[in-house]
Amino acid sequence: MTKRLTKIGVNPDFQELSSFVHELPTVFETGGKVIYKGRNELKEFDVEGKKLIVKSYQLPHLLNRIIYNFFRASKAKRSYSYALMLRKLGIGSPAPVGYYSTGSWLLFGRSYFVCLKSDCPYTYRDFEKTVFPNQEQILRAIARTTAMLHENGLLHKDYSAGNILFRTIDEKVEVEIIDLNRMRFGNVDIEAGCKNFERLPGTHEMFAILAEEYAKARGFDVQTCLELIEQAHSLSD
Repeated sequence: MTKRLTKIGVNPDFQELSSFVHELPTVFETGGKVIYKGRNELKEFDVEGKKLIVKSYQLPHLLNRIIYNFFRASKAKRSYSYALMLRKLGIGSPAPVGYYSTGSWLLFGRSYFVCLKSDCPYTYRDFEKTVFPNQEQILRAIARTTAMLHENGLLHKDYSAGNILFRTIDEKVEVEIIDLNRMRFGNVDIEAGCKNFERLPGTHEMFAILAEEYAKARGFDVQTCLELIEQAHSLSD
């Protein structure tokens, strides 16, 4: 009989949710409301008066099942650890609750990441169908958040429109970054930093605002940033 191995982490701030985290494979299969189903699956749960989002990651291919078991943290654990890191740096991300991964002595199995549901109702993708009255303010807040990531040596490798959330409250824009498991650590220079905007759609006017605020936050030349951002978009189209 193959012995099952589990790795579980629970945020000390959410000890009341410990039993939920420890039972994730079962509760995910039998409950929750599906909000996305594709390569990975997202479900929403209401537990102890808190709205939770649980992400179940696709079973990796054979080689990665060995790598994750012995050499590399699971996507769920990375998402949990990086969310804690961002929040400690003052960068918005939904509060991480915990993670759960399972497998055998040789092969990694499935993993799950749990966080509080974000209070942000919009993503960057909403710019495609909505004209926000404070659109410039929102774009500048997103640019500053991006600059904070890069100044701290963090490069989000899946920095797409659906992974940037925002809301306006009391005339202040709050930005949260999600889907954190693919992060690169190290110096982020002007070329790499501006290229990181390549998956964010927009107009020349939108890119000009992003470039100006990003350049100001990092001490770069505005025109150079704009040219690099637009060049990155033209190459990715």
